[in-house]
Amino acid sequence: MCESSQENHNPRTRKLAVTEAVGTVLAHDITEIRPGEFKGRAFRKGHIIREEDVCHLQRLGKENLFVLDIADDEMHEDDAAYALAKALMGEGVTIKGEPKEGKINIIAETDGLLRINRDALLSFNMLGDIMCATIHNNTVVKKGQTVAGTRAIPLIVKKAVVQAAVRIGADAGKIIRVKAIRKPKAGVVITGNEVYHGSVKDAFAPIITEKIKAVDGEVVGIYYAPDDESYIEARLRELINAGADLLITTGGMSVDPDDVTRFAIRNLGVEHITYGSAVLPGAMFLVAYCGDIPILSIPACGMYAKTTIFDLMLPRVLAGEKVGRREHAELGHGGLCLKCAECNYPVCPFGK
Repeated sequence: MCESSQENHNPRTRKLAVTEAVGTVLAHDITEIRPGEFKGRAFRKGHIIREEDVCHLQRLGKENLFVLDIADDEMHEDDAAYALAKALMGEGVTIKGEPKEGKINIIAETDGLLRINRDALLSFNMLGDIMCATIHNNTVVKKGQTVAGTRAIPLIVKKAVVQAAVRIGADAGKIIRVKAIRKPKAGVVITGNEVYHGSVKDAFAPIITEKIKAVDGEVVGIYYAPDDESYIEARLRELINAGADLLITTGGMSVDPDDVTRFAIRNLGVEHITYGSAVLPGAMFLVAYCGDIPILSIPACGMYAKTTIFDLMLPRVLAGEKVGRREHAELGHGGLCLKCAECNYPVCPFGK
């Protein structure tokens, strides 16, 4: 069934002669065909008919139109979609195209980390007659990627509903944002007597280097250290002095008496230290901050698991977030890696 026929059964539409339709709202798209020149939409649904449109419509063979009755306290779905998108959008996102049937997409304006205020999004969607669907919070996105879609559900929406959505967005400081991810200068200390003395070949350095390059960062230095907290501390300080703005340590995070990496980190005078997370692999992960420098400590799982909590937390700290106990605890729901034969992260439920 064509769209105009569907609209005819809508009690909010009525049939009018084109010459009487000036000032009313078109209830359906109108297509124009000029052989060999053009085929497309001449007038979109929601267009307010103007005096100068009458001749054009008559040339298209339109003698009658279906038009909408919209009261002063109502909005057309496409106008509502624009208002809803503006209510949702914060930094780093923009609108893609124009509304179509009351729906409009929101895309990333830059590469970065997608941040969704989930509580505000829930309140938004609880209003009824409007909706917004997004991809997962904390997803790393590329410029131009669709991150959300919003729409008015009925053809005509009460202005009060849209105004309530605008208030929710304003109170939340906007609901959808993309935060830029900085390019780190990473300093790495790989700990463990067995690696330091050469009895075991290191596997961490190439893994970390690859992950840092994936975020367009650089590794300013890699040190190997025995299980000696003073030695580890000294290497970390050397890396800070060398210009590292991200510190990464590996190993030495379990309850073994020789595992002293976290004590060496504490000796730096760090703030907001969090040891332990609700993620597998990565339960013994540590995050701390030495001033503005994040420190990420990867347990042994980082050697044999392609994706761990390190992959979840790295973009967040590079986006300027201070992650702590709550952020680690929230990852419990979705924080169990399925250990698939072929890892497709981030297109999987891990960390979501």
